[in-house]
Formats: sequence, C-alpha cells, structure tokens
Amino acid sequence: MASVADARTSAEAGTGPEPRAMAIALTLVLGAVMITLDTTVVNIALDRLSRDFDAPLATIQWVATGYSLALGAVIPSTAWAVGRFGARRLYLGAIAAFAAGSVLAGLSWNIGSLIAFRVVQGFGGGMVMPIGMTLLLRAASPDRLGRLMSTLGLAILVGPLAGPVLGGWLIDQVSWRWMFFINVPVAVAVVALGARLFPRDVPETGRPLDVPGLLLLSPGLAALIYGVTTGGERGDFAAPAVLTPLAAGAALVAGFVLRALRARHPLIDLAPFRDRTFAAATGTLTLFAFGYFGTMLLTPLYLQVVRGESATAAGLLGVPFALGSGTAVQVAGRLADRVAPGRLVPAAITTSLAGFALFTARLGPDASYWGLCGAMVLMGAGGGATMMPTMTAATRGMSHARAPAASTTINMINTTSAAVGTAASSVVLSALLSGVVPADEGGALQALHRLSPQAHAAIAGRLADAFQHTYAFATVMLALALIPAAFLPRRTRG
Repeated sequence: MASVADARTSAEAGTGPEPRAMAIALTLVLGAVMITLDTTVVNIALDRLSRDFDAPLATIQWVATGYSLALGAVIPSTAWAVGRFGARRLYLGAIAAFAAGSVLAGLSWNIGSLIAFRVVQGFGGGMVMPIGMTLLLRAASPDRLGRLMSTLGLAILVGPLAGPVLGGWLIDQVSWRWMFFINVPVAVAVVALGARLFPRDVPETGRPLDVPGLLLLSPGLAALIYGVTTGGERGDFAAPAVLTPLAAGAALVAGFVLRALRARHPLIDLAPFRDRTFAAATGTLTLFAFGYFGTMLLTPLYLQVVRGESATAAGLLGVPFALGSGTAVQVAGRLADRVAPGRLVPAAITTSLAGFALFTARLGPDASYWGLCGAMVLMGAGGGATMMPTMTAATRGMSHARAPAASTTINMINTTSAAVGTAASSVVLSALLSGVVPADEGGALQALHRLSPQAHAAIAGRLADAFQHTYAFATVMLALALIPAAFLPRRTRG
C-alpha cells in the first residue's frame, strides 16, 4: 500500500516519530505565519499607501495583486524544484528570498518600486506553502494528517489575528515600512529551526524540467490576472488592451493542459484529477478561494474609507473574523480524520455563506459593529472549516512521489483564485466608487481623500452601497462552491 511505503520512506528519511513531525509542523507554522502576516498587513495599509503615494486604487491594489501574480508564476515549477534541489534546501532558500524581498519593499521610494519588490517577495513566498505541505505530507502518517494539517492551519489564526492589529499600529504610530522589516527576525528564526529539524534531503531521481510547460503555464496565469486587473483599471473589458492578455492567458493555459496530458514528464502531473475526490476538492477550492480571499481587501477599506476608522481600529475590528477562522481550522482539521469531507465541507461553506449574507445585508454607513463582528465570526469560521478539510481530502493517500505535485497544484489553485478574486473585487469596487465620486484626475479613492468631512458624510450611504454590492458579488462565488463540494465522498476512506 502507498501509505505503508510512505511511512517507511518517512522513517528512513529521518522524520522520526510523531513528536518530530509535530515539531516540523510548528516550524512550518512560523514560516506560514510570516507569509499570512505580510498579506493581511498589506490589506490594512492600502488606504495609507494610496495617500502617501497619491495613487488610485487600481494602482495600489497591484501591491497585493503583483505579489499574488508572482506567487502564481513561481508555484508551477515548485514540484520540479523539490526533486532537483530537495525540499529542505529549497524551503530554507525560499524563506531567505522572502526576507530579502521584505527588506527591499521596506526601502521602496515610490509606488513602482514597492510593487516591483513585492513581486520579489512573491517569488520567495510562492514556494513556502507548497514545499511546506510537501514536508508535512512526508512527515505525517495518513491517519494523523488531518491533525497536523490543522496545526499548519494555526497560521490562518495567528497571521490574520496579529497582522491587522500589529500592522495597523505600525502604520499609525511608526511607519508602513516596518510592516515589511518585521519579517526579517521571523525569517531568521524559521531558517535556524528548519536547519535543525527538517530531515536531510535524500537523493532523488531527477526529472527534466518541462520548459515548454513552464513557458505556457506561468505566463498564462500572469496574463489572466493582468487582463482582469487592467479591465478594472480601464473600466472596459472590451478594450483590445484587456481582451488580448485575457485571450492569450486562456490560450496558454489550455496549451499547457494539452501538453501535460501528452508529455512524459509534465511540469505538473494532471493524473490526480482523474480521482473524483481530488477533482471535486480542487473545484471547491477554486470557487471558494475566489470569493473568500477576494474580499480580504474590502473590509479594511470599508472601515477606513466609509467609517473613517484608523488603520489600528480597522485591524482590531478584524479580530472576530480571524478568531472564527483560526478556531474552526483547529476543530475541522481534527474532524477531517473522522468525518467524511462530503458532509463536513458543504456544512462549512454554508456557514461561511450565511455569514457573508448577513454581513452584506447589514453593511451601511452606520451599521452596528456588534452585528458586523457577529457576521464576521460566521464568515471566518466557515472559511476555516472549509479550506483545511478540503485540502486534506485532496491530499490524503497521495504517495511520496506525488506529494510535491499534489501540494503544488493545490497551492497554485488557491493562489491564482485568490489573486483573480482580489483583482475582480477591486474591479467591481473601483467601478462602483467611480459612480459615486467621479474623478477628473486619478481614481475615486484619491478623490475621496480630497473631500471635506461634510462632503464625505453626504455620500457615506452611497459609498457603503458600493462595498455592499461588491460583497454580494463575492457571496455568489461562495454559493457556487457548493456544487463541486456535493461530489466529495460522503464516507471516510477505510
């Protein structure tokens, strides 16, 4: 059986007993926290960056989208790189590259340089999660995978919980630059612990890099994200400058699929998609991540743009969402070892969907924070209970050899869906804000910064409507995720 072979391979590689696997998982949590911390802090900082650099939302959102684009571009080559360089060596190198990009981002002198250095961060950060999952899959026995995955899910609690609060304080009291500099000591700790705990890389039979596949997939994903974002910036998806990258991206991705089905050593092995569980799980993740992560930039902007809150207050008001998400990850991760995903995941999506619907219905210029926070607990709890069990369902039973490809595919889907969802949310919000605050020069967000308090108060209701309609768009995507989730197995694998 594959699971027995995997366990034997794990022992021979020096992974050791369960305590060693847990120590590895906690080290991976620290690395993942650094990545999620950085992402959540940047969402809080978008309004301040727009002010400091005098840049519209369509440009500022590239601080987040450019990072995601880089993530999507580097992830496809991760499975090959693990085989070529080893998971341990590659993980530690990715952490170091992310730290270097963080220092450069903190030293940025204009919005262009910040976006460029965020791309550098993305090239390092893109490998952290898929390689981390590979290390965990190789360290864990199949019957304990759910528990260890839930431990890795601590990053979903700590990052979104500490990031907005810490980031908001740094932005208000120190400087936005420190939201990047703070990554350096964390990276040093991860490298020191990983060098001590991770099993030494063992020689593997190297396979050639599928260069044509890489040249099809990475630019294809980048072109799709660029096309969606450019369409929002121009407010016109029919323009040649928008249709061209969208069509080119779709053609390149389709070309990659055709090649992967025929190549002897494809960049990403598509064979797992023949498994119904893997296909249903990845379909669920695609739609859910699009709506769920695509709204991450909306709440901080709503609190600062509509309600006039500081970055610190916006971070504190995001705590209920993080608590709901992180707590649900821990509970659902353990349930995933005993409850079939076909029962657990649809219930979790429905919980998140109910939270999003309540939040959207309540959203207004003077909505009660108690009501919004209550809805945010449901939103986060449903999301936390959806992501890890779905990933566990997709990866459970994967052989040692297929672990890198499976984790790479899952993380590529998550990253790309989140990036396109973020860009799409920015597109919808920018268009709606432009209808409220027409701007002759720059974007609507810049125009809002120039309004007097009285003028801002007069249009607060219409501003809130813009955010409400954008959330409604994301809620529809969450509802669609119930369709592939219905095909997940309703019995545990025995």
